[in-house]
Amino acid sequence: MSPNVWKCGLAVLALLGLVFLLRNISILENWNCSAVSALSQLQSHIHTSLSGPVPMFHHNHTFCAQLGQKASPEEELEEHRLLNSITWPGPPSASAPVALLKTSDPAHSSFTILPSENKGHWYVGDQLEVIVQVYDFKGRPKGYGGDFLLARLHSPEYRAGVAGVVLDHKNGLYSVRFLLLWEGSAQVEVTMVHSSEAVAVLQRLREERPDRVYFNSLYHLGLQSETTVCNMCLPPDRGPLCDYTDSRTGEPWYCYKPRMLSCHTRINHAKGGYLKNITTDKEAMLFQSGVNIKVPIRASGKDAISVLPSRTESRSVKPDAVNQATSGYYYEDLWRPLVGVAMRQFDSSAITLCLTNKVVYMYGDSTVRQWFEFLVDVLPDLKEFNLRSPKLVGPFMAVDSTHNILVMYRCHGPPIRFSTIMASELRYIANELDGLSGGPNTVVALSIWSHFSTFPVEVYIRRLRHIRKAVARLLDRAPGTLVVIRSANPQALDQQVSLYNSDWFSQQLDTVLRSMFKGLDVLVVDAWQMSVAHRHPHLLHPPPAIVRNMIDVMLSHVCP
Repeated sequence: MSPNVWKCGLAVLALLGLVFLLRNISILENWNCSAVSALSQLQSHIHTSLSGPVPMFHHNHTFCAQLGQKASPEEELEEHRLLNSITWPGPPSASAPVALLKTSDPAHSSFTILPSENKGHWYVGDQLEVIVQVYDFKGRPKGYGGDFLLARLHSPEYRAGVAGVVLDHKNGLYSVRFLLLWEGSAQVEVTMVHSSEAVAVLQRLREERPDRVYFNSLYHLGLQSETTVCNMCLPPDRGPLCDYTDSRTGEPWYCYKPRMLSCHTRINHAKGGYLKNITTDKEAMLFQSGVNIKVPIRASGKDAISVLPSRTESRSVKPDAVNQATSGYYYEDLWRPLVGVAMRQFDSSAITLCLTNKVVYMYGDSTVRQWFEFLVDVLPDLKEFNLRSPKLVGPFMAVDSTHNILVMYRCHGPPIRFSTIMASELRYIANELDGLSGGPNTVVALSIWSHFSTFPVEVYIRRLRHIRKAVARLLDRAPGTLVVIRSANPQALDQQVSLYNSDWFSQQLDTVLRSMFKGLDVLVVDAWQMSVAHRHPHLLHPPPAIVRNMIDVMLSHVCP
C-alpha cells in the first residue's frame, strides 16, 4: 500500500471518528459537570468504534423466550394457559402471503344494527347488538376471521361513550355488543385496526424478530470510548457478550462486548433504532394509512339509535359476559366505573387534601410518567426537585413540604426505549418494590407494557411474574398499601408504528396483564376502555382529559 493511500485511509477514519463523536455529544451532556469537563479536554484523543453490527435476521423465538430463570411447573402451566387465552384466529394459510385484493377491506365492509327485541325500542340497561360483515377489496365476503376491530357507542351531544365488546365468529362475521348506559342519542362507530392478514404478519414479527428495535450502550475508560449493540436476546454466535442479567430477578440483558474495553466500563443505555425492511413488499401493502390501518367501517343502514329511560323491570342488568367486560363509560366527559368504589372528581385542592401525608411511587413507562407530570402541573404546592435527570427519562421527584406529600417517578428496567439513561439508573420494578416500606399512606402506581411489544409474550409474562411476586410481598408485609396498575391503551398508528407498537400487540399484552393480576388486591385503571370510549383520537400519551379521569379513579380509591 502506498504512503498516500495509507494517509488517505487514516484521514477517513479520523473523520468518521469525529462524526461519531459529534453524534454522541448529547450523551456526554447527560453526565455530571465534572465528567463532561474532563472528557471535553480529551475529545480529540477519544477512540470510538461500533462493535456488534445491527442484528441480522434470526429465528430466535425459542432462544429469546427461554432466557432468564427457569419457570416452576406451576408457572409453566400458567404460561401455557395465558398463551392459549390470547390465541388469535387467522388466515387458513398464514405462512403464504395473501394478495392485497383478497384481504379485508374496511371500505367494502359494513355493519348493521340489529332490531331491538322490545318492539323497536331501546332502554337504558338493555344491550345493543351490531353485526359486522367484512369483505375483501373485490367486494367478496371473507370466509374466515381474525380481523382486529375496535368499536364504541358514543353521543357527541352528551359527551358520552362506551367501548363495545367484539366477538369473532371466525367466518367473516363479527358481533359487537354495547351496554346502553345513558338516555338519548347513541351512535355506533366500528373501526378495523388491522386485517386478519396484517395480524398474521405482526404475529410472525413478534415471534421471529425481537431484534427489530435495538439498543446501544456506551463504554468508556481513559482515552477510549466504544458503543455496542444491546438487547434482551442477542445471538451469541456473532461475538462475545457482556451479561448484565439482574442477579435478583434473573431478568436477562446483554450487550456485545467492546473490542478494546471490559464489560465493567459500561456507562449508559440508549435506544439504538428500528430495523427497516422487515416485511416483504406484499406484507407492506397490508399496512397502509387510510387504506387498511385504523379505518372506519360504514353502516349499511342507520348508525344511531335513541335510548329511552330505564324500565322498572330492567333496572338490574343481567351479569353476562358483556356486562363483566365493560368497566365503565363516559358521560359529560367524566368516567363512570360500573364496579368498585364510587367515582369522585378531584380539583387541585381536593387532590392536595387526599394526598396529604402520603408518598406516591410511580414506576414504569412514559404513560405513568404522565401521571407524575399531571400532578406537578395541577398542584400549586407540589414542586419538582431538581435531580439533574435527563428530560423525559428521570428519575423525578416532587415535594409539597406544606402538606407532606412526596411523589416520585422512575422508569422500568430494560427494554426501555427512552433516550440515554445512565446504566446506574436502570432499575427493575420488582427490586424497587422490595425496597419499599409501604403502608396505608403509600400509593404505588405501575405501568409496563409498551416497550415489550417487540418481544415474544413469554418475555412479558416473565417480567410480570417478578413484579407480581414483589407486589404480593409488599402487600403481605405492609397491608393497606394501595397498588395501582395502569393498563395499556390504543394509539395513533401508521405503517412504522404498526410494525413495532401496534394496538394488536398492546391488546394482547393487556389481556395477559389483567389475567396475571386478577385476584390480587390491586386496582387496575382501565386505560384501554377509557381511551376507546373517549371522543378524542387514540394517542400513545392520552390527552389531559383522559389522564385526569385516570387520576380521579386512583384517588377515588385513595380517598373513597
